[in-house]
Amino acid sequence: MVSIKVIPSTTIFKSPNRYILNHKPPNQIRLISNSLSPEPNTTQLPNNNLYSVSFKTIGTGKLGISRYPDFEYSPRGGSGAGTARKIDGDENRASQKSELSACFDVGTLYIPPLTSQTTKFLGFPLPPFLKIDISPEVFEGTIDPESGKVELEFTAKFCFTAGGGLYRAPALVVKTVLTTEESIGERKRGRGERMDGGGKCRLVGVAKVETVDDWFMNTFLSLPAECLADLQAVISVSDNQS
Repeated sequence: MVSIKVIPSTTIFKSPNRYILNHKPPNQIRLISNSLSPEPNTTQLPNNNLYSVSFKTIGTGKLGISRYPDFEYSPRGGSGAGTARKIDGDENRASQKSELSACFDVGTLYIPPLTSQTTKFLGFPLPPFLKIDISPEVFEGTIDPESGKVELEFTAKFCFTAGGGLYRAPALVVKTVLTTEESIGERKRGRGERMDGGGKCRLVGVAKVETVDDWFMNTFLSLPAECLADLQAVISVSDNQS
């Protein structure tokens, strides 16, 4: 049995076999056990800060790399799911009390490849023998449902193949922050749009793509070079406790 007592001028130190009293400032509250071998308290408070988040690509965006004009990219059908937790507010974050820390499960995250069905270059569909698969590795960051601001760290491998796999280039690693704000590089830039009431937003991100072990790709894309991602998405947040 456990009870709480107010001890005006003492604190309590626990030894293996007994409790020892020692004088301390008054009006301190300490836990006193009536048992010499109390069982540990394993009661846990319910977690009311856990949320489910989902991600869906919609509409038309663009992808750009190096000196080339941007590709028109329509990644409809992309999706992903994850979890989020409320970030504890403090004096320095008083204006961000609704901000969530989100982490998407890359095992569930699907972003459509660049193909003749999803991508146009200079108004023409990508040649059918070309394909660029996108393999996400990291997708996490912050979502603020109140302000609509989103910033998600995104790392993915872009795998270029031609002729049904007859030519397969080393993967290009793209690492950026997809944001609803503005992303500015040395040569490229993009401006996002914050989430509206339905979760619709525009995410943009500028990244630097390093050279790979392939002379043709390095020459063709003038690597190292900057790339730009610009896409529309719907982000949904639901409270698991509701």
